[in-house]
Amino acid sequence: MTADGGTTGEAILEVRDLVKHYPLTRGILFKKQVGAVRAVDGVSFDLRRGETLGIVGESGCGKSTVAKLLVHLERPTSGRIRYKGEDITKLSGRALKAVRRNIQMVFQDPYTSLNPRMTVGDIIGEPFEIHPEAAPKGSRRQKVRELLDVVGLNPEHINRYPHQFSGGQRQRIGIARGLALRPEVIVADEPVSALDVSVQAQVVNLMERLQDTFDLSYVFIAHDLSVVRHISDRVGVMYLGRFAELGTDTQIYDHPTHPYTQALLSAVPVPDPAARERRERILLKGDIPSPANPPSGCRFRTRCWKARAKCAEVVPPLETPTWLRDPPGPAAHPSACHYAEERGILPTEQGPHRADG
Repeated sequence: MTADGGTTGEAILEVRDLVKHYPLTRGILFKKQVGAVRAVDGVSFDLRRGETLGIVGESGCGKSTVAKLLVHLERPTSGRIRYKGEDITKLSGRALKAVRRNIQMVFQDPYTSLNPRMTVGDIIGEPFEIHPEAAPKGSRRQKVRELLDVVGLNPEHINRYPHQFSGGQRQRIGIARGLALRPEVIVADEPVSALDVSVQAQVVNLMERLQDTFDLSYVFIAHDLSVVRHISDRVGVMYLGRFAELGTDTQIYDHPTHPYTQALLSAVPVPDPAARERRERILLKGDIPSPANPPSGCRFRTRCWKARAKCAEVVPPLETPTWLRDPPGPAAHPSACHYAEERGILPTEQGPHRADG
């Protein structure tokens, strides 16, 4: 077990102290910065080859910003993102273009992420125009047909437009576009949140199959906790720009130690009426603080039933508490809480549920 709750192995992506602040300004002609929205404020993790890291949390916690930073759609305020040992945060031009070929993204909305004026063939084949070395010009049409077949679509529909497909089919088109350059890492930003439940299962199963076929590593971001558990090897729970807890799926779901994780899991709909009656609900008080003015110390303390004076004065590090290390057990994983302790929440069988209620 490593410091960030993962197993040993080659880290294809290393993120250290990642920060993204958006400035708040005042004035029209002479703008003056008066503050900053701390969207991401010190996130660290490793992504290993062939692994899926799930990131879950309430809306506004910074999940999607992390996704944009990983694929360089946003430049970080500070911190490092290393791909195969190389810091990519300061790359530009050809060097950045080369890295982007190996780190692709699947977007949340399967309709707005596709150009409605382009055919499916042009959409999936567009990466070949940007990276012509990936496929000779004469073979691109055939490669697009192969990609359509791989994601479960009819290759004969290559000349259709996005509006002629269902939501699940459009997301398959987005996945095919992400696979075109044979990347090593795919960042999936809530890829199933806009789909029906039955279609969600199909897309998640497709992504698992593609991971085995193409030896992919995923960063999978979602609200739906059951989807995250189904596909992830490890799970990071985010709150207000930082990780509150990080561990394997079993550690997070069956042995949570952070109060925020426990509160999220206590909101899971349980199909068994008897189990539902026995379960204790954890109801959080108050609203999520503004990321422009987060609380001092532990950011969760304003809603936490365990909060004490120390929580307002000292920022809890994301590490395994000493009292959970000996003897080591499933609760021994990183948790950013001064008073972390295991508390079983979920029954053995659970239904689909969302982190934002």
